[in-house]
Amino acid sequence: MAVRRSIVIWTVVVLAIAVPIIAAAASPLLAWREPIYIAAGFSGVVSMCLLLLQPLLAGRWLPGLTPVASRQWHKWCGLALIAAIFVHVGGLWITSPPDVIDALLFVSPTPFSAWGVIAMWAAFAAALLGLARQRLGLRFRIWRLGHTGLATITIIGSVVHALLIEGTMEVMTKWALCGLVLLASARTLAKLRVWDVRRRV
Repeated sequence: MAVRRSIVIWTVVVLAIAVPIIAAAASPLLAWREPIYIAAGFSGVVSMCLLLLQPLLAGRWLPGLTPVASRQWHKWCGLALIAAIFVHVGGLWITSPPDVIDALLFVSPTPFSAWGVIAMWAAFAAALLGLARQRLGLRFRIWRLGHTGLATITIIGSVVHALLIEGTMEVMTKWALCGLVLLASARTLAKLRVWDVRRRV
């Protein structure tokens, strides 16, 4: 029974990641686009896939991984997410610097830009907070509350950003992936009860 459950969970996770990527690769909007533009778009898709893995790893929902392994993979996926964001924004900068500048200054006429920038800065802050955990000397529950709060802003901003864009991602698979990201995040928040900072570690 446990083996069957593990197979089902991993199959769902793999499909949730692979299907949107495959659908995006078949997008007609990629025709005649420059390689840099395509790389920037796909890094955005990869970012959304990593956002699905992060709460699953944080909540230890993935079978076969020990708590220590889950934490390590959560860390590496977080760093991969930051790298994907850099490629996404860097590629867009190369192809259209004025649009990126407008987005960073929050003067872009496209609503999705502001959500993307908010998610980006929140992701950077969450990563820095994660890496500086020991140096800050904060109680674990206080630190986790801050880290999770920033991660939540990243997730909400990224989901809204993705849903507002008519771009590389196919519509149905995009909605499905975003829904799974929100569901996984909500389940993990409920499981970890990060808002409860009263108990000692």
